[in-house]
Amino acid sequence: MILSAQGLAPALRHAGAVIALALLALPTAILADESKLVLQTATGEYSFNVQVVDTPESRAQGLMFVTELADDAGMLFDFKEERPVSFWMRNTFIPLDMIFVGADGLVRNVHVNARPHDVTSIPSDGPVQYVLEIPGGRSVEIGLQPGDRMEHDRIAAD
Repeated sequence: MILSAQGLAPALRHAGAVIALALLALPTAILADESKLVLQTATGEYSFNVQVVDTPESRAQGLMFVTELADDAGMLFDFKEERPVSFWMRNTFIPLDMIFVGADGLVRNVHVNARPHDVTSIPSDGPVQYVLEIPGGRSVEIGLQPGDRMEHDRIAAD
């Protein structure tokens, strides 16, 4: 089929409308940038680039075998519901801070400088939905304390 100049304009308008409707129909999560996270402390706001892991397989792998992690990098574990969790450092080569966070985004407890290769259990102090792992000692540097807030697209706004 050959469109004349007069027939092309309505066809382009129709195509534009279809594309606009398709974009509006996309789920919000697809448009969200889950690699960005902010920790709010008494000393300020600190941005991190994170990898989100939310399946049993990805959570089991975690940061094992990683040999370096930038100061503003981390891994966010999402358990999709609040529950008691525990971690260990088997096959983990770098020290990590583990930040245990409730579904509301409030930091429940922080374990500073988990030792590489240590198989000792590191538990949450109660039910949490998220655990953020960042470079060892970084939570002390930014003044992170229980009660501080974590902001991320997965946490519902108040």
